[in-house]
Amino acid sequence: MMPQDANIAGNVFGGTLLKMVDEIAYVTGTKHARTNIVTASLDKMTFLSPVHVGDFVTVKAKVNAVWRSSMEIGVRVEAEDPRIGGSRHTGSSYVTLVALDQDGRPSEVPELILEGPDDERRNREACGRRARRLEEKAADKTPLPGE
Repeated sequence: MMPQDANIAGNVFGGTLLKMVDEIAYVTGTKHARTNIVTASLDKMTFLSPVHVGDFVTVKAKVNAVWRSSMEIGVRVEAEDPRIGGSRHTGSSYVTLVALDQDGRPSEVPELILEGPDDERRNREACGRRARRLEEKAADKTPLPGE
C-alpha cells in the first residue's frame, strides 16, 4: 500500500480496502456469470487488524452461492509486512451481486458447482445470510431520503 492510500498515522483507509473488496467481488462474479453484474449489497465489512503503508495486500474471493439472478461472493483481505513476511487476515466481507442482461434487467446466473465439504458449508452459510437479509429488508420500513 502507498502513502496516498493512508491517513497520517500510516493506516490504510477503510474505503480504499472496500474499493478493493468490491473490485475483486466484481471480477469473481463476472467470471462466474459471464455477463454484466452490479453490486447489490455489501454485508458488514469486518476490519480485524490495520493495514499499513508498505504492506503487500492480497484480496481473495470465492462464489459462495448463487440464486436466480444474484450471487454471494465471500471476500478475504490479507496483509503482509514485506520486511518480516507472514500473512495476516485483516478483513472479511460478503458481497451480493446481481447479473444483468443487455437491457439492464436481472438475468439468470449459472448454477454453482460445489466441489467438496468446504464449498457445501460456504453455500449453506450463504443461504442463511440471504434469508436474514431478506427478513431485514421486509422488516425495514425506514423511508429513503426524499420520500
